[in-house]
Amino acid sequence: MPTKRTAPSRSQTHSRPGGTPAFRFVDLFAGIGGLRQGFERVGGSCVFTSEWNALAQQTYVANYHHDTDHLLAGDITQIDANAVPTHDVLLAGFPCQPFSIAGVSKKNSLGRAHGFRDAAQGTLFFDVARLIEYHRPAAFLLENVKNLASHDKGRTFTVILRTLREELGYQNLHWRILDARSWVPQHRERIFLAGFRESNGFSFDNLPVPDPANGPRLASILHPEDGTEPPDEPYTQGPQGVVNPKYTLSDKLWLYLQNYAQKHRLKGNGFGFGLVGPSDVARTLSARYYKDGSEILVAQPGQNPRRLTPRECARLMGFEQPLKTQFSIPVSDTQAYRQFGNAVVVPVVSAIAQHMQPWLPRHNATATQQQ
Repeated sequence: MPTKRTAPSRSQTHSRPGGTPAFRFVDLFAGIGGLRQGFERVGGSCVFTSEWNALAQQTYVANYHHDTDHLLAGDITQIDANAVPTHDVLLAGFPCQPFSIAGVSKKNSLGRAHGFRDAAQGTLFFDVARLIEYHRPAAFLLENVKNLASHDKGRTFTVILRTLREELGYQNLHWRILDARSWVPQHRERIFLAGFRESNGFSFDNLPVPDPANGPRLASILHPEDGTEPPDEPYTQGPQGVVNPKYTLSDKLWLYLQNYAQKHRLKGNGFGFGLVGPSDVARTLSARYYKDGSEILVAQPGQNPRRLTPRECARLMGFEQPLKTQFSIPVSDTQAYRQFGNAVVVPVVSAIAQHMQPWLPRHNATATQQQ
């Protein structure tokens, strides 16, 4: 389906310094670059980025500003496939949407398109599929919530698998649900779908996954508040790097959350807040965390619990390591919570990228970027 191309906004460069990249990849539904980081770490160079949200673009640009070789595009539904540069690997964390599935015979009788062009029409997976169909990348990695496999009574996943295998010809297709708690102190299950144009020996079954029982705990990402970490305004303050009091829940909100949890306990439900300490593993950080922080509340002796700071969220999602790397957060706390809650866990993607690396193509020196 032809689409109109919008004028993408200028962003940063996406070439890695130091010579020819091992392979070229595109970053679709990029968010704040979690998939990108994982594949850059195994030598890939990002040649195209698409993200529709202007504030997510702001964070993306702030963290990959060293790149100047391509534009950061907006809505992928408005960009022609031939406007996307040649690439070896396609990455996409597309949103999960219901599909409309109708009989092929009826579509034929009406002279209308069928297959993924019909079933996926109006969904964002359609745009992933049309780019794969046009560019035929050697490999791709798609990411989504765990429930993609059961979404809409399994119909959504059925369309996706059928499209990739039967219509686009990527028979070498593998998927696995991974819990990030093996890499970070957060219980976060996501599904990853890896496909290759050619047959090879790849399998998700032998992906090295650290024992979650021995995984990291929240102490590894929380502000220590003991002076060992420099002050980080506006998140921490003073020579000891104490967390800003604004992250501590008000008496009113804390009382509300306790009463809400008690009401559901009496009904036999498990709804309530998640109170954690340094030795714990957190619940899943969600995009709604900015509302009340209820899924991850850090206990504070002698006072109300607090939310994680956006800096701690960056660490919880693996975008940075305390005292080693720092991720730029140019947006408000509300937007930061949304962005990290919608992101992928970087160390999980890095593990997958390393596992895929032996079967990723070497850079084709004759490949030219399409304009």
